Amino acid sequence: MAEHDDVTGLTDLEASAELARLAEEITRHNTLYHGEDAPEISDAAFDALVKRNAQLEAAFPHLVRADTPSKKVGAAPKSGFTKQAHRVPMLSLGNAFDDDDAHEFDARIRRFLSLADEEPVAYSVEPKIDGLSINLRYENGRFTQAVTRGDGQEGEDVTANVSTIRDIPEKLAGDAPDVVEVRGEIFINKADFIALNEKQAAAGEKVFANPRNAAAGSLRQKDSSITASRPLKFFAYASGEIAESVAETHSGYLAQLSAWGFVVNPMSALCPTMDDALLQYRRIGEARAELDYDIDGVVYKVDRHDWQARLGQVSRSPRWAIAHKFPAEKATTVLEGIDIQVGRTGALTPVARLKPVTVGGVVVSNATLHNEDYIIEKGIKIGDHVTIQRAGDVIPQVLDVVLDKRPDHAEDFTFPDTCPACGNPARRPEGEAVRRCTGELSCPAQAVERLKHFVSRDAFDIEGLGAKLVEELHRDGLLTAPADIFTLPEKTALLAEREGWGALSADNLADAINQRRQIDLDRVIYGLGIRQIGQATAKLLARHYLNVDNLLNAADAARDFDGDAWDDLTRIDQIGDSVAGDLVRFLTDAANITAIRDLLSHITPIEPEAVEEDSPVSGKTVVFTGTLARMSRAEAKARAESLGAKVAGSVSAKTHLVVVGADAGSKARKAQELGVEILTEDEWLALIGG
Repeated sequence: MAEHDDVTGLTDLEASAELARLAEEITRHNTLYHGEDAPEISDAAFDALVKRNAQLEAAFPHLVRADTPSKKVGAAPKSGFTKQAHRVPMLSLGNAFDDDDAHEFDARIRRFLSLADEEPVAYSVEPKIDGLSINLRYENGRFTQAVTRGDGQEGEDVTANVSTIRDIPEKLAGDAPDVVEVRGEIFINKADFIALNEKQAAAGEKVFANPRNAAAGSLRQKDSSITASRPLKFFAYASGEIAESVAETHSGYLAQLSAWGFVVNPMSALCPTMDDALLQYRRIGEARAELDYDIDGVVYKVDRHDWQARLGQVSRSPRWAIAHKFPAEKATTVLEGIDIQVGRTGALTPVARLKPVTVGGVVVSNATLHNEDYIIEKGIKIGDHVTIQRAGDVIPQVLDVVLDKRPDHAEDFTFPDTCPACGNPARRPEGEAVRRCTGELSCPAQAVERLKHFVSRDAFDIEGLGAKLVEELHRDGLLTAPADIFTLPEKTALLAEREGWGALSADNLADAINQRRQIDLDRVIYGLGIRQIGQATAKLLARHYLNVDNLLNAADAARDFDGDAWDDLTRIDQIGDSVAGDLVRFLTDAANITAIRDLLSHITPIEPEAVEEDSPVSGKTVVFTGTLARMSRAEAKARAESLGAKVAGSVSAKTHLVVVGADAGSKARKAQELGVEILTEDEWLALIGG
């Protein structure tokens, strides 16, 4: 039946039939868009259906259906699931790729804890499941909330969907603390994955690339009944917030998880030494092919909880755990060309254009060649057969050339001395392996890469504003600087007119951007994309300077790389002359200052909170010198920072405390000369409470 543009011309029978069809069609497309991430029509076409439904309901209110989509379309959050902050951050793991890395991890643990050689360090060893990390909250023994890992600080609330997974108990068996957060991995078995894809294909729906993608897609359904129909499973392996301790060791905690009714991986084992842990790594590796679920390595965790507490974390990873990855899978293919990519700091990186090949279940068509020296050292030519691998099963890289397959037409590659994006000279500073474009802000490639970095997960983390869209908006003149991002909500009508868009997509992006107008200061600093300023350094700078104005003023005062402001910057622990130099150069550039001020007119950076505001050393600058007897220097620094102190590497008149160990030298003498308070190790421990 043809639809009338003027709904008033319809009879009740015609309007009722059309409302029934629209209800079915809108619900179907809504599920495809929000649940399957696989829309079949444009947003504009979808919006037209919704508008038509609204017109009919307004003209025929007595025909409004009980299942009307007008009450459902806007129910789901426009930018995905509700965001939920983690009460205890969900950290990522550092990686070990061979036995030497594992032994070095063990050595670091010993150095940090100042353990004697004969002191054993036991490790809990567990398979590293290739799935989705989740945090489950139980209050008074009952399941109340499930949140994805997200960026580690906050994730998405997927409680309704997780409640359908049979491996996750609704009520804990036996006694439990009032609050318990259990962490683990949601996954799909290999056999179930194959069956699911066969079912999807038979229904004419999209098939999944691998079990992890299938698990992710199933968990993020807007309709929890779809999640319930998927064969999701769960292994428990860690804790979040917990009202009271239930075990003194991690292995004891795993036993408690089993007692509460969770599934714990049967290959988890307690190993008395790192050598024993490596034997278990090999056992798990040998069994990998026979397992009915995907794993990509094992995880070593210091078993004792008191040692875990002392070790703490660095940046976003715990010091007490590490992932030992399995050897990367390799493949041979043809290098068809070499492209040059220009990064946000102007670095020219050669990228191999490959004949597509499958490596570890992923089709690879590009791989890094690192830098021009790497190409020369490996003798790589265009047309060569090359061996590639996915380093850590993630980043593809060219390993070497298969010389006996080199064709006669193989060509040498000449590295460019000008930027392919802007034509400015590309210079290689003495002592560096990287050639850099000198165009800086005038280089469009650097501008685009800086914008991609700005919206990345660890920076502003703007949902829906990915690398491809950044490139498109930059190309169309809508994005040239970070501040432009926050003007996009004012241009939803213009965005809605883009091909494949519509009002819904434009509103979703605007909401996601507006959610980031208030954001932690360290994310702002990291998001600026300053060379050598990573997440950890951004956090140090945020804690030291507290706001952007203080940081900019300090950089201006240190622009000559000398004076009190320069000394104050370089005294921050882990910030040396090189890092400080890059920071000052960036923050004193006129164009950069303008860009930062423009950005600040749209956002409000959130000042960092002192870790323990009421501690006796909160806000004080502390220097450690000499050999400490009761803890390592690294542990002493970590403990001081956890109490809100600022740890510096040198003594000045602004230093509050100097803690001296055996053989203290020039720093102790300078503290005496400046009249800075000096404490012995015992006095320091007494001050902070042991």
